Amino acid sequence: MTPSIKTKYNHYYSQLCKHLKLKGLQPKTIDAYSHGVRRIAHYFNYHIDDLTQNQLLDYFHDRLNSHSWSAVKLDLYGLKFSIRMF
Repeated sequence: MTPSIKTKYNHYYSQLCKHLKLKGLQPKTIDAYSHGVRRIAHYFNYHIDDLTQNQLLDYFHDRLNSHSWSAVKLDLYGLKFSIRMF
């Protein structure tokens, strides 16, 4: 990962955390959504600003093979919230 990608991700993640808090979500929900976004970012080497539908399909399919549907939904909701944010 290049420094510029890490810087861009850190800014994006910081903004997401602020928006989650300002939305009035409960601390556990904020933690779950932000953790889901961190997992997705790690999976894609922090290149999360231009993911394709197929990349996301593969990610969620892989995640569902190793985790419960509830855990996968938290990743999905975190990603959905972050997309609506921008």
